[in-house]
Amino acid sequence: MVERGYLWFIGRDIIVLITIALEQKKFTEKVEESSEESLSEDIMIQNLDEVPGKEISEVLGLVQGHTIYAIWIGKDLSALIRLVLGGELIEYAEMMGKARKVATKRMIYEAKKLGADAIINVRFMTTSVVGSAAELLAYGTAVKLSKTRA
Repeated sequence: MVERGYLWFIGRDIIVLITIALEQKKFTEKVEESSEESLSEDIMIQNLDEVPGKEISEVLGLVQGHTIYAIWIGKDLSALIRLVLGGELIEYAEMMGKARKVATKRMIYEAKKLGADAIINVRFMTTSVVGSAAELLAYGTAVKLSKTRA
């Protein structure tokens, strides 16, 4: 009787893991489809405190995008081997690139809700959460722009 209950728990856990993996795959494909250019089609993004050739007519406030990303355990093990042998940790570089795109896209979405023309002083911050999971925060100041400066 105990074995049947144990098998039920294992089966349930496998179904949950498969469901999570399929959802993650869909999400990852959506992120990969959106290129850097399409992220900032309508809104200019600058790491400067001004937009060259434009006048800032209104400061709308801080906007931010946030995500926590992790990689699959198989890629994590591959990266650990590369860590010992040396070389670029491609798995982590890809993970952080995807996380940066997601956080940037969320920041742009917040700026669009405010009616911004640009986001200035854009910065990225990252921290380790647990294991190979990393938190990435993109933030900047949403602004409205007026016509070109004379």
